[in-house]
Amino acid sequence: MKIRNRVLLTIEKQVARVRLDRPEKHNALDLDMFRAIAEVQRRLGREKDLRAVVLTGSGVDFCTGLDVQSLMKDRSGMLKLLWKWHPWRANLAQQVSVGWRTLPVPVFAAIQGRCWGGGLQIALGADFRIVQPEASLSIMEARWGLIPDMGGTLALRELLERDQAMWLAMSAEEFSGTRADELGLTTALSDEPLATALEAARQLLERSPDTVAAVKRLYRKSWNGSIGPALARESLYQVKILLGANQKIAVRRQSGQDADYRPAKKW
Repeated sequence: MKIRNRVLLTIEKQVARVRLDRPEKHNALDLDMFRAIAEVQRRLGREKDLRAVVLTGSGVDFCTGLDVQSLMKDRSGMLKLLWKWHPWRANLAQQVSVGWRTLPVPVFAAIQGRCWGGGLQIALGADFRIVQPEASLSIMEARWGLIPDMGGTLALRELLERDQAMWLAMSAEEFSGTRADELGLTTALSDEPLATALEAARQLLERSPDTVAAVKRLYRKSWNGSIGPALARESLYQVKILLGANQKIAVRRQSGQDADYRPAKKW
């Protein structure tokens, strides 16, 4: 299924493949691409049987960032990207990154070629990033006299030391996948990131969907929070899991009995 002629969405065996599909423009982000990504996220949020998402780009590059010429021609489009009713909620520009964080299933970004500016912001919204060693990454907004404003800061504060993040954002330095791995921005390096991401997604199909969903929500909410709420969430989520059927199925499977998991719950 092609969304707004910009993003390809396929779901097979409970794994969604989301492909930015504007290879003639190196998957650069125009207004239709922003809208298509947000629409895909909404669709996936309604898929009750979904177990994982793999995000990639068509052609040689993951995404080279904003299609500046297209967006600058339409000033109203820029306003549509940045406008929000509530200052503390995501606008459309931020949704394409933070929207992956709110899905109750793991999201893998398979990064090849160039992953610059807004492309990197999108990838930072994923739970896991599988990157080609020779890929080129950059927080590139400073080259255009801008700051990174697409929600990737949420991931950067979890993954990098503050001085490292500030330097990358101020300098707009280009760095390789190998360097990204040294900094801690990647989950793994792979010469074939899409194949590696798909294999990792399939591996998680062997785990209880309730557990996978709860771990994602627990770590997203508690990683940088205070101690009390983190401990309370652990207990609450564990009780909910113990009251469900999937934990009992997991025990039977671990004991050598064959059983299939039910679809993931929406946490």
